[in-house]
Amino acid sequence: MRIAVLNKDRCKPKDCNYLCFRICPKVKTGDEAIVIDEKTSQPVISEVLCTGCGICVKRCPYKAITIINLPEELGSPVHKYGKNGFRLYNLPTPIAGVIGIIGRNALGKTTAMKILSGQLKPNLGKEEAEWEEIIERFKGTEMQSYFEKLKDKKIKVVYKIQNVDLIARHLKGKVKAILENSDEKGNLDEIVEKLELKNTLGKKINELSGGELQKVAIAASLTKEADLYIFDEPSSYLDVKERLRVARIIREELATKQVLVVEHDLIVLDYLSDYIHVSFGKPGAYGIISSRKSVRIGINEYLSGFLKAENMRFRDEEIKFQLLAEKDEVLEEKLLSYPKLEKKYPKFSLSVEEGEIFKREILGILGSNATGKTTFMKMLAGVTKPDNLKLDFNVKISYKPQYIKPVEKKVRDLKLNPKLIEAFDLAYLLDSSLTELSGGELQKVAITECLSKEVDIYLLDEPSAYLDIEERLFLAKYLKRFCHEKEVAAIVIEHDLSLLDYLSDRILVFLGIPGKEGKASKPLKLRDGMNLFLKEMNITFRRDKDTLRPRANKPGSVKDREQKEKGEYYYMF
Repeated sequence: MRIAVLNKDRCKPKDCNYLCFRICPKVKTGDEAIVIDEKTSQPVISEVLCTGCGICVKRCPYKAITIINLPEELGSPVHKYGKNGFRLYNLPTPIAGVIGIIGRNALGKTTAMKILSGQLKPNLGKEEAEWEEIIERFKGTEMQSYFEKLKDKKIKVVYKIQNVDLIARHLKGKVKAILENSDEKGNLDEIVEKLELKNTLGKKINELSGGELQKVAIAASLTKEADLYIFDEPSSYLDVKERLRVARIIREELATKQVLVVEHDLIVLDYLSDYIHVSFGKPGAYGIISSRKSVRIGINEYLSGFLKAENMRFRDEEIKFQLLAEKDEVLEEKLLSYPKLEKKYPKFSLSVEEGEIFKREILGILGSNATGKTTFMKMLAGVTKPDNLKLDFNVKISYKPQYIKPVEKKVRDLKLNPKLIEAFDLAYLLDSSLTELSGGELQKVAITECLSKEVDIYLLDEPSAYLDIEERLFLAKYLKRFCHEKEVAAIVIEHDLSLLDYLSDRILVFLGIPGKEGKASKPLKLRDGMNLFLKEMNITFRRDKDTLRPRANKPGSVKDREQKEKGEYYYMF
């Protein structure tokens, strides 16, 4: 079964003078496989006449065309976005418990959530499908009953959206009033206490930070009565401690309900889920939802790139974490030493112990929000001055800030390194303005701009924000290779613990009282730093025996109790 997909966001036919149409061999025979649509002025590919030669795919300067051969047994898609548009095959199946969904962006996970929530009626690959056809399509499966109830409006779904920043655009007023209006269970006070939202209730919704908006959206969901609860990326904007607390609260509050969770943080997904569906395919072209798997098998198969039940390989390289012994490296060539640093604001004070940074090192920074991590990085970058002394480093530093403010400037005007453009797949964005980019695209451009500068130390503040799981792991692998080959160093602030574990040589731990006082340790060995931080959080981690990835132990479990007794909060099997 051959499908042709045209990414309409990437396709810029007038800029390339309809190259795909002009080079298609079928055009010369008068039996056109590619024609130009008069209304949209974009190419339209005939999947019947296309021979799959791949000439247009290879020659398209914007990588907008994808010709794919798929197994016949996949059948018709559950949903298709127009002629030559994205296709979604299969759906996750809601059952009692928490079902996690893992996979890259642009593979149809959000589309699947919209279908299951009733916001989008599946069209089965046609212009439109009737409910009888949809129910017949899933006859004999668990989804038949679900769609029958959805058709008759006998199922209620609560959907926590992915982009929580949209909430402030559509809702007005104070948080307390908004949450009281959504409280159907009468458990608002309990949820507010658990999510630590008391200081947020008196604020207006448009005054909230991203993290506060996320917790308010989760609180609103947990106070509503529903048959199915959907949480699309619940960890975004939250620090490590908040991510695991939110995961625990969702499990506790919805223990007997059907819950679907889309999440890119491996540790949160593992900690939260009872079962896993893997989403795979080609971003922007097609997505396939796998069969339901146990959490450990699902995540491990995703990391291996091969799904056994489906007999499907979707990635060439296996992703494996490393043991401490394999990561230990003698750090000899010092790049920079910094003294004890202090900074005071009217309501916040920060104290950082002295430390040093070596060539080829990646120093990870870990800590709760509002404990001074960004302030420390800004002091190193020269953006903020410490109170106790004047810093004058004899090294060059490049800095990617946490919040990226796009300006009216084209990507090609940023003087990006061509090798980095290729590595991060940014060629199709070169003629786009920064203000037109999505969050993930803007993040990759900012990372590329930072790494394109010839300096000694690269500072990256939350580089994984808006990136999907594959992009995060690619970034970690690339950054490690980049620092070793160029003999430079990087300092990375990150809330994704599995990512921080993957890339860090040493760890800087920030503790204290968020918003009031921050204290940073000296750079510590990875094991010591993780143990220090996790002990403060009262959470233990072990490693998976196959992939060596870190896994959070369930509170009170045998492993949890054993590790706490030994004082080993990290790295045990």
